[in-house]
Formats: sequence, structure tokens, C-alpha cells
Amino acid sequence: MSSSQRPPLGSTQLVLLATLVGLISGVGAFAFYFLLDLCTDFFLSGLDGYKPPSAGGEFDVVSLGFQASVLPLYLVPALGGLLSGLIVYTFAPEAEGHGTDAVIRAFHRMRGIIRARVPLVKMVASSITIGSGGSAGREGPIIQIGAGFGSALASLLNLSDRDRRILLVCGMAGGIGSIFRSPFGGAIFGIEVLYKRDYEVEAIVPAFISSITAFIIFEFIIGHIAKTSFGMLPIFSIPNFTLRSPVEMFLCVPLGLFCGAVGMLYIKTFYTVHDAFKKLNISPYLKPILGGLITGIIGFYVPQVLGMGYGYVQEAIHGKLPIYIIVAAIFGKILATSFTIGSGGSGGVFAPSIVIGSMVGAFFGYVSNSIIPITQPESYVLVGMAAFVAGVAKTPIAAVLMAIEMSGGYNLLPSLLLASTVAYCITGDKTIYCEQVKTKVESPAHRGEFSVDILQNIRVGEAMTPAEAVVTVSPNTTVLEILSIIEKTGHIGFPVIDGGKLAGIITFEDVEKVPIEERSKAKVSDVMSRRLIVTYPDESLEEALMKLASYDIGRLPVVSREDETKLLGLITRSAIIRAHARAARAARETY
Repeated sequence: MSSSQRPPLGSTQLVLLATLVGLISGVGAFAFYFLLDLCTDFFLSGLDGYKPPSAGGEFDVVSLGFQASVLPLYLVPALGGLLSGLIVYTFAPEAEGHGTDAVIRAFHRMRGIIRARVPLVKMVASSITIGSGGSAGREGPIIQIGAGFGSALASLLNLSDRDRRILLVCGMAGGIGSIFRSPFGGAIFGIEVLYKRDYEVEAIVPAFISSITAFIIFEFIIGHIAKTSFGMLPIFSIPNFTLRSPVEMFLCVPLGLFCGAVGMLYIKTFYTVHDAFKKLNISPYLKPILGGLITGIIGFYVPQVLGMGYGYVQEAIHGKLPIYIIVAAIFGKILATSFTIGSGGSGGVFAPSIVIGSMVGAFFGYVSNSIIPITQPESYVLVGMAAFVAGVAKTPIAAVLMAIEMSGGYNLLPSLLLASTVAYCITGDKTIYCEQVKTKVESPAHRGEFSVDILQNIRVGEAMTPAEAVVTVSPNTTVLEILSIIEKTGHIGFPVIDGGKLAGIITFEDVEKVPIEERSKAKVSDVMSRRLIVTYPDESLEEALMKLASYDIGRLPVVSREDETKLLGLITRSAIIRAHARAARAARETY
């Protein structure tokens, strides 16, 4: 039995498998975290001596103690691009880029199938790209890692396509929920990121189970290594932020508009660079090197763009960045991310979106404070973070939840919701994830659920050729004359009428059975089929088509239910196809 024909799993089985996917995703998230920390320590700190700042809730899990300082900073991302490109294009080309689109495409168009080698290749290549200073994030890799685990498990158990897709979503949710320390937001992100205006509601309970399980596993390992409860802290440490006055709350509307505008610039820049690299007539192995070199040059002057940049978000939260650095970081990060990932480097676009959005919020808050005194201008860093992600990723609910869980800023919930809604609306259908579809209706994964069975709604009487237009023959017609009629009309079957009543049907196949020398004397009555398969004008075209398929015939006489010798018309396969096409076109025009 093929996977597409397998019955769906029961709820208990699905819960158990979602838990297993969460467990694997949590372990995979820590392995990725460890490898990324190792690569950062080797490439940036070791080869150049540059040590990027850390966010308040993160710490190093490995320290090599290596510091050769043998490469200038602008060459380190190029070296990372070289190694990443060699790994990706040698072992799994689908692991290039930010990864999230590859998973979304697998869900919608590839039955949820992801090659088993992809998670490992993505983990190694992304760790090198980001660890060497490439402007990318952990979201795309961890999504592809978690989703790859879920897909591989489903394939191993030969589950249905529906269940494979659900476990793929579970893997996404588990990866995001663990590595971003956002179990609630991770689950919502998993069901939300697939669409611009919809949700994969069927997967919500398994996604929550997987995300929470992965979060617990990841935090247990981190906490055990730290030998404290440090691992349970959110990624960003913040003061007790609260937007206290109506004016401060109202400012979230223009901030949402601002985030939406910068978000559209980000999307436009990213895909302009991406398309330019696609058209560039050089080996794909060389493209990440060029992208890394340009990123390195940008980072040499604006180091805030290198790597994920969470440490600089933390500095913005504490008001430690001057305004000119913030402006440079916004546009530098947009360009650096576009060149790092658009050239084929391996990494996510979510973390850069967090950094860009945070800097947009910081700029807005600091400038607004110079015009209207604001109690806590730094609080707009978190508002900008959520609004920007909501606008560019089309994940408004997940963006708000993740911003809260990553910072602990629950007091800002109304402000985050307001700004995120505005940014989400202002960006329209523009998205950083080009494989997203608008709703389930447009998803090939759900095509069978939403396609109306058109043939059930059309009666045979509406599509048949009426009796007066049907070419009929007499039982006394010779077989040779039938061949002449076939040649003139192009039809290959004819009802036989005797005394005004339907007596049988004759086809080209019946004629062929008659020896050539006998065709001038043989009569239709000698070779026609008398046991007729008929249909009725009130039957559906689906019923008629089933009869045609079951008996492997090309036409059915349409007769009266009261008198089956009364010919009312003829229905053929081609007539059914034409009726289906007309109805489908009318349905699309109505929709």
C-alpha cells in the first residue's frame, strides 16, 4: 500500500509520534547550538580575534581557547562561504539558502518528503556560515533540521502523506520552540508560516506537544551544562518595560507602518540580490564565496551585521547604541543578509529579521523620545522586533508570542499586537518566504479537500447529445455501410433503432470482427450488442463515468426510466470531459 493510500493515524498514535519528534528536535537543536558556538569560536574569535557580544540569556557552551588572528575580518565570511558551498552543493543542494522555503515547498508540493541527509548537511553548513560571520540566523536551519527528522520518521514508518506533513510541522515547531526558547510561539509559527492568510489547524495539537517536548529537552541539556537554572532564562534580558500613556501606545501605529515599509524594502532587496546570483554565470560553489566576501566587507565597517547579531539587540535594549550605528545596522543588515543567503549561503532569515526589526524599533523610539518625552524609549526595540517579523514573515501571532517569550516582556502585549497588526496589513501579500501560499485553497496538499466533485453536480441530461442529433442505424444496415458512416461522421459507435425503439448498439470493434469478404452482406443485426449498458437523464455524470470505466466502453445510450427502449440521447467520455471543463471554468470565474 502506497503512503498516499495509508489510513491516517489515530490521535493517540499521533501524540506519541509528535512527542518523539519533539524529543529528537530538542536534541538536534542543542547539537546545532553547540556546533554553531564551536564554529563562531573558531572562525570569528580564532581566525580574526573578533568576539561578538552575546544576548543576556545566552552563554557559550564551548571554548576552544584558540586565537590565531591570521585573517582580516572581511575574509572570514568568504572562507565560511567557501566551506559551506562545498558541503551543500556536494551533498544536498536543497540545503542552500534559508531553508524555511524548502520546508514549506516540501509540505505543499512534495508530500512532506525531505531527504534524510538534509538535516545533517544543513546543520553543518549553517553553523559554518553563521559562525564565520555570515548574516543569517538559526530559524531556517533548525526548521529544516526538525522538519527533516519528522519527515524521515514518517517515511520510515510508511505513514500517510497527511501524517508525514503533520510530523513535518511538528519538527518545525519543535526546532523553533526549543532553540528560540519559545514553546508557545514555536508551535504557532509551525502552523502559521505555511500560509500568508491561513493556518494548518489540523496540526496545532501535535505541534504544541512537539514544541513543548523539544523546549524541555533543550533547556534540560543547557541547564545541565550550565549547572544552574540559567538555561531557563529568555534569550534577551530586559527591564520591566511598560508603555504607560495613551500617546506611547498610539506611537505603535506609525511604528508598525515604519516596520512595514522597511520590511518591503528588505524583501525587495533580498530577492533582487537572490535573482541576480541565480543569473550569475559562475559555478554555484563560488557564489557563496562572493556573497561572503561582500558581507565581510560590510561587516568590516559595520560589525553589527556579522553573525546573528543578538548581542547588539541586547545593547539596543539597554540603550547602549548611538543612533548612527542603529541606522547603519538597519541597512547594513539588509544588505549583508541578502548577500549571505541570496548567494546560496546556508542560514535563516528570521534572526536577521529580528535584528533589523529591533533596530528599526530602537531608531523610532530614540527619535520619538527627542520629540515627545517617552518613559522607556528602549521598549520600542521589542515592539519593532515583533512588528517587523509579522510583516515580512506573515506570522503575526507567532511574532508577538515569540517576542514575548524571547524577552519576558509580557507587559508589552497590547503594544506588540497593535504594531504587528499594522505591519502585517501594510505589507499585503509580500513575504520573505516565497513558497508560502495564500490559503489552504491554493495548497496542493489540500487540493482534494477543497475541490468540489463537479461531476456529482451535473446531470446526464444536461451533457448528453439529444436523440434527434444522434446518428442511429437500422438493424438491416450492412456492416460495409457502417464503415462508410464511420468514415463520414468520425463516430465509432451508433445506437441501433428498430421500429422506433432502441434495439442495441454497434461499434467499430464489432465491425472489425467481421471478415472483409462478408462485410457487404453481413447485417448490423448479426453483430450488434443487444445487452446494453445504459444511463438515465437524472443520473450524475459521475455515475455515468463509473459505468464507462467499469465496462471499458466509450458511450452510453441515455434512456427513459419508464421505457428503456426509448432513446433520449447519447453520452460519451468526451462529452463528460467537456461538461467538466465548462463547470470548472465557471467555478473559477465565480471564485
